[in-house]
Amino acid sequence: MNIKEIKEMISLMNENNLSELEIEQEGTKIRLKKTTSAQFEVLTTQSSGAVSREFIDTKKQETVSAAQPQNLKPASNLIEIKAPMVGTFYRAPSPEAPPYAEVGQTVTTGQVICIIEAMKLMNEIKSEHNGKIVEIIANNAEPVEYGQVIMKIEPNA
Repeated sequence: MNIKEIKEMISLMNENNLSELEIEQEGTKIRLKKTTSAQFEVLTTQSSGAVSREFIDTKKQETVSAAQPQNLKPASNLIEIKAPMVGTFYRAPSPEAPPYAEVGQTVTTGQVICIIEAMKLMNEIKSEHNGKIVEIIANNAEPVEYGQVIMKIEPNA
């Protein structure tokens, strides 16, 4: 499958307001997942078991390899936000509501950045740092473990 076919699938997703699409063709399985309004995650699995992961930014029309993300400063200055408990990670207070935080957004200390549901209780997770969110690692509505990195923040200088 080539990049043109993948971009056509992205257009189809946008036209039909889909957030995920999975297709299997001739031993290759492609899973597209919308991570932000303009960025898509492309997970490709070959019949041999080889897996590749890429991000496509539809606004910039560029493909970014997950192994070498662009626009990130060296990992040494990034602050990892870790799950303070076991539970289900949610980016927004409800399915219809906008996410608390997006990649590229500046957050302040005490600002709610996500929710972790544990035993039917919704626990607001607040930022302990001022800075810009550079990566959201946890997937919405999926379980997280205690101490698992859920986001990365670049602190303000």
